[in-house]
Amino acid sequence: MKYKRILIKFSGEALAGPKGFGLDGEVLARIAQEVKAVYEQGIEVGVVVGGGNFFRGMKAAVDQGMDRSMADYMGMLATVQNSIALQDYFERAGVSTRLQSAIEMKEIAEPFIPRRALRHLEKGRIVIFAAGTGNPFFTTDTAAVLRATQIGAQAIFKATDVDGVYDRDPQKFADAVRFDRLSYLDVLDRGLKVLDSTAITLSMDNKLPIVVFNMEVPGNILRAALGEDVGTVVCEI
Repeated sequence: MKYKRILIKFSGEALAGPKGFGLDGEVLARIAQEVKAVYEQGIEVGVVVGGGNFFRGMKAAVDQGMDRSMADYMGMLATVQNSIALQDYFERAGVSTRLQSAIEMKEIAEPFIPRRALRHLEKGRIVIFAAGTGNPFFTTDTAAVLRATQIGAQAIFKATDVDGVYDRDPQKFADAVRFDRLSYLDVLDRGLKVLDSTAITLSMDNKLPIVVFNMEVPGNILRAALGEDVGTVVCEI
């Protein structure tokens, strides 16, 4: 087994399925079963999910002229909605979880406390980290890398709808080339859409590998957790 502890980053859009907005119960149930398969291997799992299926702070600031800080806080609350939904589906699948939020909301989530999160992981619970970093101007990509670093994860998994990182959008260009392995500097220099630049830099500073793979292929999350070649790895080369 390659990894003992990982953090999986899901986009909010992934939870919407083909509808493109809101939540798709079939997608949530499938994700719960996929993550459960990893959990049953004894791998400790943290989860961060975006909120783009409900609200994107930067887009609202640009398109609607909203104050960026207020728009970002709305985006953080969208991640809380998604995190609650994931927690419900994980629990229904028979997986013990804890939900921790960077914004205090004690009725539905614990506050984020690193040592408490580690204790939950050690006790065999999946920990879902909601509300990003709790600060505006930071994406959930950065939140995912930050939480992965804080819990001592061995890798961050970015679950997407493509089978790795390409030199350009494979959905638009048939001749797009997929990379098996990239350095952090390659990603930054080429401007590749893996994670945002802050998240990539934080990963590089902490030597945290990023595994990018297609979550829509059944079993891919488990294969990635077991160290199989299912996508692109961004790491030190």
